[in-house]
Amino acid sequence: MEERWVLLRKGADYAGIGRKFHISPRLACLIRNREIIGDEAVENYLNGTLLDLHDGMLMKDMDKAVDILMEKLSEKRKIRIIGDYDIDGVNATYILLEGMERLGGDVDSDIPDRIADGYGLSMNLIERAYRDGIDTIVTCDNGIAAAEEIAYGKRLGMTVIVTDHHEVPYEEKGEKKVYILPSADAVIDPKQPECTYPFSGVCGAAVAYKLVEALWESMGKDAEDIDDLIENVAIATVGDVMDLVDENRIFVKEGLQMLKRTKNKGLASLLACTGMTGKNISAYHIGFVIGPCLNAGGRLDTAKRTLALLRAIDKKEADILAGDLKALNDSRKEMTEAAVQKAKKLVETTEIGRDKVLVIYLPDCHESLAGIVAGRIRETYYKPAYVLTDGKENIKGSGRSIEAYSMYEELNRCSELLIRYGGHRQAAGLSLKKENIQAFRRMLNDHCTLKDEDFCQKIVIDMEMPFSCVTESFVKEMEQLEPYGKGNTKPVFAARNIKVLNAKIVGKNKNVLKLFVEDENGNRMDAVYFGDVQEMLKRKDQRLAVTYYPELNAYNGKITAQIVISHYQ
Repeated sequence: MEERWVLLRKGADYAGIGRKFHISPRLACLIRNREIIGDEAVENYLNGTLLDLHDGMLMKDMDKAVDILMEKLSEKRKIRIIGDYDIDGVNATYILLEGMERLGGDVDSDIPDRIADGYGLSMNLIERAYRDGIDTIVTCDNGIAAAEEIAYGKRLGMTVIVTDHHEVPYEEKGEKKVYILPSADAVIDPKQPECTYPFSGVCGAAVAYKLVEALWESMGKDAEDIDDLIENVAIATVGDVMDLVDENRIFVKEGLQMLKRTKNKGLASLLACTGMTGKNISAYHIGFVIGPCLNAGGRLDTAKRTLALLRAIDKKEADILAGDLKALNDSRKEMTEAAVQKAKKLVETTEIGRDKVLVIYLPDCHESLAGIVAGRIRETYYKPAYVLTDGKENIKGSGRSIEAYSMYEELNRCSELLIRYGGHRQAAGLSLKKENIQAFRRMLNDHCTLKDEDFCQKIVIDMEMPFSCVTESFVKEMEQLEPYGKGNTKPVFAARNIKVLNAKIVGKNKNVLKLFVEDENGNRMDAVYFGDVQEMLKRKDQRLAVTYYPELNAYNGKITAQIVISHYQ
């Protein structure tokens, strides 16, 4: 994969910002590089709290939904939460269940089975609710694209409230987009037209939390009593890969602190069985340790197992469920690796690899793993990638995109070939008939306008910085930039003319390179590299330009600064 290194050059009075907010000019530069501009924005970025969250009543139809639910709760009508099987959908379901149960509501839940029901609100789920005597359905993390299913539920006499965060479906009529909203009694989705909510980048669990918070306040209850649900918003925000900006940053920052002392027995058991108890839990641990376990239920078994973990009331039950989910995730890792190797072989040995948009058919791949495999292929070849597999009736697929390519918009242009589709700019899901696979591949590539430079991964560098600036105090100051994730990535530093003085392979799997390096000013530094260690060893005697991130290494009670090398030339 080709790389293009780009050094950011943003202008600002870094010294002045530093004095005003009691930070170093270097940290002020890093904040400016994240497009945080103006005193209010910097203050919110550094010191934002739950008090700085936006008012959920600003969301379109929030008032309608609250009025309906207040009436249904007072009349003890049967309410069903219908969520989704991923980490966002399950946490959103949990939030709505807890929020309404604590108000005395007669409320239960249903989550689709990935294979039997498919994504989101299906006719099966509507009919199941009707048979069970449900009066009101509240969706979460789904529903915005379920116009037909919701219309059916309404014909059966049920009240339907949609809470979602996905893109609103639309039809293109000439130059105009005509949005298609479902005929629910209330539709809460910050991405819908005419919604005045200041930030549309929240996850489904955040929308669910806003509804519960507004409901509690409207019923004269203290919304602080449901603050514990913010840890679920944080888990969903990171797990669903939302940008960690605006109120997402506050949700995750506050939620991580809550997670360290969680009173949720299920989460406590999961932290224990993944070795996280007592650790300084970061967004990374949600994304790569805790989150995959929570997702494993919906991938290989049922997401109801994950919801049961979150709802567990005793430690023994929680320990069993946490252990089951960890075991499922371990199995998922092995299955994923096998599928990734098959996909790479197809890309490298067939004509598929010449396409700008990769469409890879893996009939035996478990459909729940398609998105993960697509993500790994996207990372390897830096091309938009779809992985298709055999579903129960038709072909199902998931896609992961690169920066310059909007998956949802491009799928919309191929809608005539698809049975169902939805998603975001960077990720999407779809289903289609088997005989349309090749036509789908051709149409995507015929429409594709990506240029050669779009396939060159851009490595954005915050600043050049000599090793003499990598100090314990600076690394600790950088903690104010956390939590890191999409939309608020770890800073990237660069240094030229680096000489490798010593290098050795370490680690249980011999996949880590421990180095001792010297910059052009003679400053020496310990370093580690987690990439292709054999390839880098070949460069040992060459002068290198490197990008890196500074961190602290604790060894034998001694703390020293070191760097983690991410790329080199």
